[in-house]
Amino acid sequence: MRSRYAAFAVGEPDYLLTTWHPLTRPEVLELDADVRWLRLEIERTAQGGPFDTEGVVEFTAHSRSGGVSSQQHEISRFVRLNRRWVYRDAV
Repeated sequence: MRSRYAAFAVGEPDYLLTTWHPLTRPEVLELDADVRWLRLEIERTAQGGPFDTEGVVEFTAHSRSGGVSSQQHEISRFVRLNRRWVYRDAV
């Protein structure tokens, strides 16, 4: 989760697509260059340990765009695919 947030923060859509489950991944991902990501708060995790195949991360990401602050709150689901964690979707 933290590496995906960092990819949003530095503008790396290729990394985001690589770490996205192929069944839910978009064909193209365009990031808004005007959004400045400021902080990530991990609020809760469930499963996602070394012997799990699924995990959940609840987070709030703080950003600013055009002088306006905003927050994105999400509960993200991840799955282990070929021994790597990938983002599946949000609930």
